Amino acid sequence: MATTTTRLTIDDFERLPDEQVKNHELVNGELVDVSGNTPQHNLIRDWFAEELRPLVREHDLGLVITEQEYDFDGNAHGPDVSFFGTDKLPLLDMHKRVQRFVPDLAIEIVSERQTFQDLIRKKNRYRQCGTAEVWIVSPESREVYLYSDRGNRILAAEDELSTELLPGFRIRVKQLFETNLSPRR
Repeated sequence: MATTTTRLTIDDFERLPDEQVKNHELVNGELVDVSGNTPQHNLIRDWFAEELRPLVREHDLGLVITEQEYDFDGNAHGPDVSFFGTDKLPLLDMHKRVQRFVPDLAIEIVSERQTFQDLIRKKNRYRQCGTAEVWIVSPESREVYLYSDRGNRILAAEDELSTELLPGFRIRVKQLFETNLSPRR
């Protein structure tokens, strides 16, 4: 007798208890563990949030949020950092775990438990679902992989990381890693 596997939907995922979905994403109907962030990963994620939020507030550009899950064609992914413009603010449901729209910018930081290939698959899904720009930040190589309608680029060392989505934000890639990978004592 053949067995069938019941695939979860976004609505199913939404109804699961917090302890069951904590550190999980919904991928192709199945829960996938995404736990295990290191201090290095968290420091970079938090730095982006700390740097981008004041800029976004000052210029009334939208919202920057960390670890927020969005509906990417029936898959629930929570980019490490995301930004969406003021046009999407009315879509934000403060009572839903998974937002039913996609961010304009998704930033993913390569972690010990995720392969770069995993993040490329996520990037492809994000872009296919309408995310305008995706950054994959690699602490190991000290590079930022930028994917957008304006083209794909690999940024390193003296290259400047910036985006038209966030006018006024710019940092040399080398500074991003020097700031976040050198623990203060």
